[in-house]
Amino acid sequence: MPVKWVLHWQPNAGTMVNSQILSEVSQCAESINGVKDGRWKTTLTFYRPNLRDPSLPAEFPRDFMGISLLEQPNKYYFIIRGQKIILEADSSILTIMEKLQSYKSKVALNFEGVLYKLGDFQLKIGKVAPSTSESLRGIMMEVEYLPISSVEKSRQVMEEFLNIWREAVAKKSLPGQFMHMEPNYAEYGLLDNYTSQHTAVQYATALAQLIATVQQPPGQPMRN
Repeated sequence: MPVKWVLHWQPNAGTMVNSQILSEVSQCAESINGVKDGRWKTTLTFYRPNLRDPSLPAEFPRDFMGISLLEQPNKYYFIIRGQKIILEADSSILTIMEKLQSYKSKVALNFEGVLYKLGDFQLKIGKVAPSTSESLRGIMMEVEYLPISSVEKSRQVMEEFLNIWREAVAKKSLPGQFMHMEPNYAEYGLLDNYTSQHTAVQYATALAQLIATVQQPPGQPMRN
């Protein structure tokens, strides 16, 4: 499948992320001839075990993330960042988990916005918000290069595209920038040939970078 990069918006020190920034970032996509092609949504859920006796030593993860991806509606992905484990399961696993009651959802975050087509690229730009509210907690962008499925071979063209993108953003003098933190895929046992598991790991990594702003109380400045 095509290579993707997942980027998070890093606000400048002392500034806040808001809907106006999201709107102007979306305008940047149109300024470089991006064409709207529908909407997208990804949901990431934090799970914690239902412990009858929390004092007992656990032989299972204390927490992990689950993620559903638009392009794989019949799959569900689990990421345990501490042990660098990524698992792909059938989406019916959610029904099983609900019946077993062994883990509970602590918090769920939605990533949703507009999909843009731009030549050989696809851009997904959207907000990060808790599933229980419309409160904007961050901005994410997913860049997909359709012709190449090799992580290494795509790197140069992705960097070149991001340079063009950053020039478009710079013209608006916005208080922040998109950051790309590429995971070490080999640590998760992932190879050079890109898969949806690579995407899931990227969302977990990007969210870890965004977590300080996600947890920031509303109305407070967000810090680097």
